[in-house]
Amino acid sequence: MIAAKSILFMSVISTKTVLLISLGYFVLLFLVACYAEKCRKMDNCLLKNSHVYSLSLAVYCTSWTFYGSVGKAATSGLEFLPIYLGPTLIAFTWWFFLRKMLLISRQQNITSIADFLSSRYDRSTALGAIVTLFAVFGITPYIALQLKAIAQTLSILTMPVTAFSSGPGNLFPVSIDIAFLVALLLAIFGMLFGARSLDSSEKHEGLVVAVAFESIVKLISFLAVGIFVTYGLFDGFIDIFQRFLVQFPERQNLLLLGTDQTPYTKWFTLIILSMMAVMFLPRQFH
Repeated sequence: MIAAKSILFMSVISTKTVLLISLGYFVLLFLVACYAEKCRKMDNCLLKNSHVYSLSLAVYCTSWTFYGSVGKAATSGLEFLPIYLGPTLIAFTWWFFLRKMLLISRQQNITSIADFLSSRYDRSTALGAIVTLFAVFGITPYIALQLKAIAQTLSILTMPVTAFSSGPGNLFPVSIDIAFLVALLLAIFGMLFGARSLDSSEKHEGLVVAVAFESIVKLISFLAVGIFVTYGLFDGFIDIFQRFLVQFPERQNLLLLGTDQTPYTKWFTLIILSMMAVMFLPRQFH
């Protein structure tokens, strides 16, 4: 019943509507970034606001938040939780750990993880080059994943009802590469608000404030969907777990720790990795 309603909802969204909404949202981000740049020129930097700074940290959340976590929870159960527990746990150290990193970066005009690490070893050029190569090789497939997620989202939203039964398909012409168009728009946005200045001390207020604005949209969206699913489709959290255990008794191990499905060693490893990711991913460090 729920699946049928979802398919019916998707079928009534036209391609034109999806494109207009997407374009409108992108224009809104441009306006927000332009406003932030204008405020900076008037010596009213929005990044001095603690709320804007805190919201911008949510750049940690990407398409993994929307697709990866849901898929991980469905296939591996509680294994998805360390991705969020890691940043939450390391946040308690920020009052001395992150503060020290910020002070060092500000004193030496550092904005990249490569410069930061090389500065700790007498500004070693070789070390900086190695870190840069690792960052490039690591982030290239990561960017590709984001573009693929956006393209698939647009395809799903514009997919006709018949496509669910007859196979993959969407209302976009075959000749249009959605991922390429998205990459082009994001590249233009990045050049305008991120790569215009060669000053290493430039903090790119427009780009960071746009990320903070996106975080507000994400928070509202997650809360709205969570409330609707929990209290609209079900009768609360208890009802969700009770129905799950009744309808899928063979998957009870997804809700347990220390099993073959989610061993403690794997949990510990994922928590450490996510703690490091929220601190040292190239975009996160900036």
